[in-house]
Formats: sequence, C-alpha cells, structure tokens
Amino acid sequence: MLRIAVTGASGFCGSHLARTAAARGAEVLCLGRRPGPTGTHVPWDAAAHPPDLRGADLVVHCAAAVGDHPPGSPAEAGQRAVNVDGTARLLEAAAGRPVVFVSSASVYDPRADRSLVTEDHATADGHRNAYGRTKAAADRLALAAGAVVLRPRAVYGPGDPHLLPRLLERVRGGLLLLPGADVPLSLTAVQNLADACLAAADWPPGAYNITDAAPYRRDAAVRAVLAAHGVRVRIGHVPVGLAEFAARRRLVPGLTPYAVDQLARPVVLDTARARALGWNPAYGLTGGGGTFDAIGDMSVHN
Repeated sequence: MLRIAVTGASGFCGSHLARTAAARGAEVLCLGRRPGPTGTHVPWDAAAHPPDLRGADLVVHCAAAVGDHPPGSPAEAGQRAVNVDGTARLLEAAAGRPVVFVSSASVYDPRADRSLVTEDHATADGHRNAYGRTKAAADRLALAAGAVVLRPRAVYGPGDPHLLPRLLERVRGGLLLLPGADVPLSLTAVQNLADACLAAADWPPGAYNITDAAPYRRDAAVRAVLAAHGVRVRIGHVPVGLAEFAARRRLVPGLTPYAVDQLARPVVLDTARARALGWNPAYGLTGGGGTFDAIGDMSVHN
C-alpha cells in the first residue's frame, strides 16, 4: 500500500488531497499542527523544525502561510518562515523520496503579459504581495531539489475559505463592484488539484500549471460561485485606475493592489505540459448537467 505524507492536511487543499488519496487506497500521513480529515496525524510546525517523514513513499507539500500582505511588511517574516524555510526543511528531510510541491500562479511576474502563461514565465521579481514573493522563493528551492512543482490558480471548491468569503463581503445590496471590464481568468477546482497531486508522482521533475479545462469569463464565474451559495448579484464595473488608487490608499477595507491585479487583468495558464502526460481536469464550475459540480457546499471553514 502506498503511504503518502501530506503536509498541511488540515487546510483547504491538503484536506481534499488527504481524503482523495485515502479513497484511492493509500495510507495517509497528515503532517501539520492539527490532525487532517483522515489517516495518521504526524505533528509538524513548518516554521520550527524538520518534519518526520519516516515510512512515507511520497511527499506532497501543501502547507503554506497565506495572506495578502504587502512585500516588506512585518507579516512577510511569518510567511517566509513557513513558505520558504519550512519548504527547505521538508526538502532536506525528504532525503531522496519523491516530492510534489503545491506552489501557486502567484509566483508569476505580474508585469508581463499573462494572457497565456507557460511555466517558463518569469518568477523572480514583481510580486504584488509577500505571499507571491515567498511562494516564488520556495518554488525555486523545490525545482532545484528535483521536485514536481504544481502551480494552480485561484483554487476553489467545497469548504473554500478564501475566494467565497472575499466575494461575499464585497456584496452590497445585491451589487458587486469589480475592477475593470470582464476578462478571461483561469481557476482551479480543488478536486482537479488533488487529482494532479496524485498523478504527479509519476511526472518528471519540473513545473506544471494546473487549472480547470478552460478559462472562465470573470463575471460569469463570480455569478456562478455566488449563486451556488444562494446569492444573486448584479455586477458593476469600476475603472481599474480608480480601483488601484483606492487599493494603494487603503480606502476600501481588504482591497489590495494584488486583489485588483488578479481580477482586472487576463490571467490564463497554459496547461499543455501536464496534459501531455495524460492529466485531464474532470471538474469545473458547471458539469454536464449544468450543476456546479466543483463548488459543492462552499461554506466557510476557519
């Protein structure tokens, strides 16, 4: 029986992966400060010490410190301790075991065109928040160590603690204001990411973009996500320049330059590299019957 070590198994992505791996017959070791949804809990504080990977045949590193903090802010030190230093500790502890590292499309430099982003897109500079900067540093460590690096974008699905709450808090009187005109965006169903994590055990080392089968129109995707939660909205468009000004001056609580960038500009990831290895995303915002098969119960889990 394959034994898989999943870091961050109590979190959004890690918990889905742990359950998926167990359902497919694997024995799951859930590494983190809290127990995962299944398998054996192996306590690990990524910011403090190396993980215990004894007995693991495969390591999937999902643990991360998230949050939209400005680069250079005091919060960046905490993210670096987990995202960079924790990844370095894990890679050293893996000691020759295959490692799949769950990175992020936030590693890509936002200053260049992102209408079709391949894995060769620059990742060294330009990040609009500390999360992107620290994940990019961890991404480089993982690639240098010979890991398989997965780069999803805007992961959503049942139990989503990020996308849905941010959208809900912006709805006022049935109106949701978004920056700029409607644009195409790649999104990643958490179920597709879990499938990719398990398939990637057999992939050559390197970086792979992971998204749903096709990009979505932003406005339609937002309506679908909110409608699945019983919220019907009208969408209004705010000039991008005005939204960026408000974000820089912190005139709107929670609105940041990173958030404006992610919503106002086309960001489409090219997944040809993963597809060439036989991976095909099976989930999306709408299924064959028109249901929101990848959303499920998107209740907020803290």
